[in-house]
Amino acid sequence: MKIKITNPDNEKAVPIIEELSVNLYLRFGSDGKNSFIDWDNNNPNFVFITAELNDEIVGCGAVRPINEKTGEIKRMYSKYPGKKIGQSILNFLEEKAKENGFTDLVLETRAKNIEAICFYEKQGYKIISNYGKYIDRPEAVCFGKSLI
Repeated sequence: MKIKITNPDNEKAVPIIEELSVNLYLRFGSDGKNSFIDWDNNNPNFVFITAELNDEIVGCGAVRPINEKTGEIKRMYSKYPGKKIGQSILNFLEEKAKENGFTDLVLETRAKNIEAICFYEKQGYKIISNYGKYIDRPEAVCFGKSLI
């Protein structure tokens, strides 16, 4: 598997992001696109990646800065379950976050997304109080992980 840093507007990345959005909408009634609109892609601490297997884009993910020391994992997606695509993407994003000086990562997923909750817990993430726009949103569950 090859993991590549790219721009979410890249023509090769757009279809996997759209697939993620459709998947989320069908499963949870929200496509998650609104959390991807206001990103500063020119920020050097913003990282968007795609995962490629046999010349097919099979996943994506991003880290965006929350503040100097905290990054937020966003738009994590693996097209094929059980192939360690998500784990590879998350490991890559965690390493990039460390390189960019982040000491902590946070993320949000839906409380109904049991697969994601189990995945993040297996990767060492712990449930934290909801932060930012997820405060007072019972459908959201937030996670955090120290990188040090």
